[in-house]
Amino acid sequence: MVEELELLSNPKSRVAEAVKTIRTNLEFSSVDGENTKIMLTSTAPEEGKSFITACLAQSYAASGKKVLIIDCDLRRGRQYEIFGVSNSKGLSNILISDLEGARIETIKTKLKGVYLLPGGTIPPNPSELLESKKMKDIIEMLEQDYDILLFDCPPVIGLSDSLIVTKYVNTTVIVAAYKITPTEMLKKTVKTLEGVNAKIAGVIFNKVPSVSNGYYNRYYDNYYSG
Repeated sequence: MVEELELLSNPKSRVAEAVKTIRTNLEFSSVDGENTKIMLTSTAPEEGKSFITACLAQSYAASGKKVLIIDCDLRRGRQYEIFGVSNSKGLSNILISDLEGARIETIKTKLKGVYLLPGGTIPPNPSELLESKKMKDIIEMLEQDYDILLFDCPPVIGLSDSLIVTKYVNTTVIVAAYKITPTEMLKKTVKTLEGVNAKIAGVIFNKVPSVSNGYYNRYYDNYYSG
């Protein structure tokens, strides 16, 4: 969406500064430098997870990294909307194709250093595709070309998709909406992720109001280390 992309393009915005703090915390949370595959998920839809993922990608790219966003929400992913690109081909299409000798094509976004692999055509079996050996093979192939892989995953409650993706990543970050996400639901999300041994770096509280008015107020302004 145009407004979101404009925010992402402004490295001096309040949002950019806030997300820079997240990026720094993630970097310091891994002394061995293994936070190269980061999954972002949430408790429920509409908590701003995809926007935060895109912001984090922009922040890593601003620090000199080559970043790829992988939209793993094969049911209702929206990274393609944020960046204004086609969703006709993406991760789901690759997962049902022959990988032998193939080169995975990604989209170079308008943000310098940020690339995107959209979710693609909505499949009838998202969980099965994400759990397939091809998914592991695709990630191994992409790791050769990018410094950071960001996995934008579906909400945890009610779906197994994000739980499957945890086995491919180094770190998991939960996005919650300030005073909107019920505390009990957030606790359930954390417990569910811990049940599959996910390494939870922390929770981002999104949509925190500020003293000033403006579009930024709808988005992030806090982070807690796990």
